[in-house]
Amino acid sequence: MQLYNSATHKKEEFTTHTPGHVEMYTCGPTVYHFAHIGNLRSYIMEDVLEKFLRWDGYEVNRVMNITDVGHLSSDADTGEDKMLKGARREHKSVMEIAQYYTDAFFDDCRRLNIKTPDMVQPATGLIDEFIKLIEGLLDKGYAYVAGGNVYFDTSKLERYYIFNAHDEEDLAVGVREGVEEDRNKRNKNDFVLWFTKSKFEDQALKWDSPWGVGYPGWHIECSGISLKYNGEYLDLHCGGIDNAFPHHTNEIAQSEAYIGHPWCRQWFHVHHLNTANEGKMSKSKGEFLTVSLLEEKGYDPIVYRFFCLQSHYRKGLVFSWENLDNATAAFHKLIAKVAAQDPADGAVDQTVLEAYKEKFRAQVGNDLNTALGVTALYDALKAKTNGATRLAILNSFDQVLSLSLLEKAAAVREEQKRQKTATQGGYTITGEGDPAVDALVLQRYEAKKAKNFAEADRIRDELKQQGIDVTDVPGGASWRRI
Repeated sequence: MQLYNSATHKKEEFTTHTPGHVEMYTCGPTVYHFAHIGNLRSYIMEDVLEKFLRWDGYEVNRVMNITDVGHLSSDADTGEDKMLKGARREHKSVMEIAQYYTDAFFDDCRRLNIKTPDMVQPATGLIDEFIKLIEGLLDKGYAYVAGGNVYFDTSKLERYYIFNAHDEEDLAVGVREGVEEDRNKRNKNDFVLWFTKSKFEDQALKWDSPWGVGYPGWHIECSGISLKYNGEYLDLHCGGIDNAFPHHTNEIAQSEAYIGHPWCRQWFHVHHLNTANEGKMSKSKGEFLTVSLLEEKGYDPIVYRFFCLQSHYRKGLVFSWENLDNATAAFHKLIAKVAAQDPADGAVDQTVLEAYKEKFRAQVGNDLNTALGVTALYDALKAKTNGATRLAILNSFDQVLSLSLLEKAAAVREEQKRQKTATQGGYTITGEGDPAVDALVLQRYEAKKAKNFAEADRIRDELKQQGIDVTDVPGGASWRRI
């Protein structure tokens, strides 16, 4: 598999520390509000990546954090804790907010066919691990205590900036614009590992530490959680492109300083979902789009997943209702084509199946090209083989794309079977395609037409005894089993 590495700015052959095994880490949500569909685009693409790796034969251990403390409203260690902000907004405790929005996040994931990671760890559950990590950085000379807080010293690094180009003089205090100055910092890009009450008096969650009562910084939690559950050699780290700096930059700094060797081989960043008028989707702009809102407007969440898969993860994706309507129409046509395949048409031709899988492996394995993966679905539907083989190919591909193709197609077939119509002498009978029932319904119609209402009632009662409910409609009748 070829995958673009954000740290080297080029596509590379995907390799792992242990052959055949992937240690994968995904930056999870800060659970102070609902996830918007822009956030969820990242999780959809990360989900496809994990499923492709498993489909391709890798064993994957995927770890995700839940940020329920320490993420400030500014990524530069300023502002208030987002969790406290959410608690104040809703007049609840921080932990009530955390649990509610954690549950909401995974409910959204379920509706989008996003697999739950193997390990999900809330930050508040590993405070001792973070303290141990910070103590190690202090012992190694990569951290210092100032004003009651503990800071990472970026000037001790040979290279701090990983994902984007900056001058090293930007490390000097007061140089970089747009960042509120913290006079405790020795260098502008130093970051907090541990906050004490000297920083925030009203922090809701706090713990004892060697440096005073306080709480961990946002960046340290991901390093601590990954080192505990992925080990010292991480193969693949995922997240939104907005996390590249400073969050992921700081993760690399503190992790490699602590373990003393290179940490993560591959960095995978998903670009923004933009709106046509407002640009990048963001919670800070007030109202934002959620999965629940899509459902309220009548959209299937899987259609949003399909919409995302039609674009490359390293390109900005523009959301509009018109674009989603187009995706809905295309998805329904796709499902109709899948439903038209007959599962009983022949036996699966393994040679054809493997040939199509190999082509899919090359297409999607080229930097997770999901658009080509979607195209592969249409190619499979045109395959010169039987229906059973086409469905087997689609089923294999859908283990990666997770569009519920076969389940939705089966539901369409059942509905089509139920709604099968028979027209006799201009009289249309809609039902499940049972000739015996259709004949009785037609006899009832003929009796009513001849004004033989007693016979019509007798047939109606006979149908009821068979569990058949008949409804007269203009130009015919509709029946169903009850």
